Amino acid sequence: MTTSLAPRVTAATEWRALGTTVRLLVTDPALLDPCNLLLARHLAEVDAACSRFRPDSELTALDGTSGRPVRVSPLLAEALAVALKAARDTDGAVDPTVGTAMRALGYDRDFTLVREDDRPVLLTLRRTPGWRTVRLDGDTVTLPEGVRLDLGATAKAWAADKAADTLAQAAGCGVLVSLGGDTAVAGEPPAGGWQIRVQDITGPVDETPTPGTYDTVGLTSGGLATSGTTARRWRRGSQDLHHIVDPRTGLPVRSPWRTVSVAAATCAEANAASTAALVKGAGADHWLTRQGLPARLVRHDGEIVTTPGWPGPASWRAAA
Repeated sequence: MTTSLAPRVTAATEWRALGTTVRLLVTDPALLDPCNLLLARHLAEVDAACSRFRPDSELTALDGTSGRPVRVSPLLAEALAVALKAARDTDGAVDPTVGTAMRALGYDRDFTLVREDDRPVLLTLRRTPGWRTVRLDGDTVTLPEGVRLDLGATAKAWAADKAADTLAQAAGCGVLVSLGGDTAVAGEPPAGGWQIRVQDITGPVDETPTPGTYDTVGLTSGGLATSGTTARRWRRGSQDLHHIVDPRTGLPVRSPWRTVSVAAATCAEANAASTAALVKGAGADHWLTRQGLPARLVRHDGEIVTTPGWPGPASWRAAA
């Protein structure tokens, strides 16, 4: 379920941060290294603010506030604002208050460690507290007792948007930032646009997947994201689990779609919509159409459904 990049760019580098693969592409090879240094600094700041796996992160510190208003950094305030907007725009299908549910499923550490733990878990049907219980007033956050936040559905995509915009302005060249397939572009794109391979199965960029399991999209602005239930899966006891939680139940979502890819004005919007589509289930393609969002939805049997405007290799630009 990774968005991979076809080899049509002038310079690229790849490494890991935020528990996922980071890929940076620029149209000026001479600027790759300085851009990568800025990106590494940005992602370190995002991790310190937004990680729910670090005991010293700002987000983790909110767990013990017991309903008291707490001032947070501008970075975390912005990340929370993006998460709450995603919840509002998706009618609560994407909800940052799923933190307790994620912990109950065993997803309480880096995913590489989650897969190594096979101890049984007790699955309990329980609606999440709901995003409306979170109060954000400028840089002050108030969480009710017992509410834990998880920004996994929005933070990486938002970080990709912020990084791409920052690097493009600083370097004056075209930039693409991909964080685990959440892809944002900014600046002047290469001729023909950034050619991005959307695929259902995670794999290296230089390995083309089996025909029919991927699509190529030309992107000149905005963002592209893929969400799915096939990549981040683990087993606890007799339970097969994945990381997309339905806020209505607190359990891994049961969806007719195995992956959903969306193009939008920002990567954050694209990722919120692709995740929401999995939660909304059978009517998701119609919901995406009403939202005016180009999308590619793949059923478990491999059938592909697209919404109007889904871009092909020809360049696609987000509406102004």
